[in-house]
Amino acid sequence: MNDPVRKRRGLGRSTVFDVAKLAQTSAISVSRYFKEPDRVSQETRERIKSAIDQLGYIRNEAAGGLASTQGRIVGAIVPSVSNSIFAETIQGLSTTLSQHNYQLLLATHDYSIETEEKVVRAFLGWSPRALVLTGADHSAATETLLAGLQIPVIETWDIRPERPYPQIGFSHIATGRDMTLYLHAQGYRRIVYVDSGIGSDFRARKRAQGYEETMRQLGLRVDIVQASVTAPLDAGGQVFSEQMTRAERPDALFFANDNMAAGAIYEAARLGIRIPEQCAVAGFGDFPFSEKLMPALTTIRVPRYDIGRLAAQAILQRLGEVDEGAASPALAPLSYELIARASA
Repeated sequence: MNDPVRKRRGLGRSTVFDVAKLAQTSAISVSRYFKEPDRVSQETRERIKSAIDQLGYIRNEAAGGLASTQGRIVGAIVPSVSNSIFAETIQGLSTTLSQHNYQLLLATHDYSIETEEKVVRAFLGWSPRALVLTGADHSAATETLLAGLQIPVIETWDIRPERPYPQIGFSHIATGRDMTLYLHAQGYRRIVYVDSGIGSDFRARKRAQGYEETMRQLGLRVDIVQASVTAPLDAGGQVFSEQMTRAERPDALFFANDNMAAGAIYEAARLGIRIPEQCAVAGFGDFPFSEKLMPALTTIRVPRYDIGRLAAQAILQRLGEVDEGAASPALAPLSYELIARASA
């Protein structure tokens, strides 16, 4: 073999030979770096690590003995599987892909772009045929990895037209705007947006942006508070309790998600505060429990299952798995619905 620099077909990524050449060492040493790092000198390890970072090298985990599974795996990364809002998206993905004998490889990143980067690297080691990511906000290293791929990459749960990858989702800014306008139309003026307090919950930030822009347009005071605890039910209850002690209470609380809003409704019952008479409560997501709360929760219903289904269809089309005459999945912003209930 005359040229040690090769690119693997499909992923378009660097190989162990590229790393060895850049690190000025042997391919055997690079392999040993992963399997038996103690047998590689500190100086050589540092050169190899530097080369790996520069090249965005991903170790091929599927190379030994699992070749038969290659070509039928699609990787999907979501913030959480405990949240029903993403569970339905996963179901839509899995059901649609399985109809064409593709298997879903699933992982979570717990709203951490650093964890997402690690998961992307791990997934690419299994040579997937496509990747499905949640949102369009990633670390710089993840962006570098994605840019070098020759497989379909689909971003879900948001719409960012400037992105180079297909977007299957809706505008979170618009949902924040529409809920704020609804609350205003109901006569509420002191409207507070309650953010999740999770640093990498970028979609909640977008809803906050929609709220803020709309409040300014209405000539009203912008008031965004951050939850200080991560458990959403507890966070919602704590924020509600704190807001009720203010000299000038809000007359409506718009929570980043239904879990937090539910915590507020439970806390209101404990405190003997009437909703919506003394303070309205609204959320986002229309979780299965939302209509069963007392009072039932006003919220935004989003196409959770369809996001997964359409993402899978977009992948299958790009992999040539659908009939040529089949209609392309719509990549325009998906519709959502404001569900007005008794809480606001």
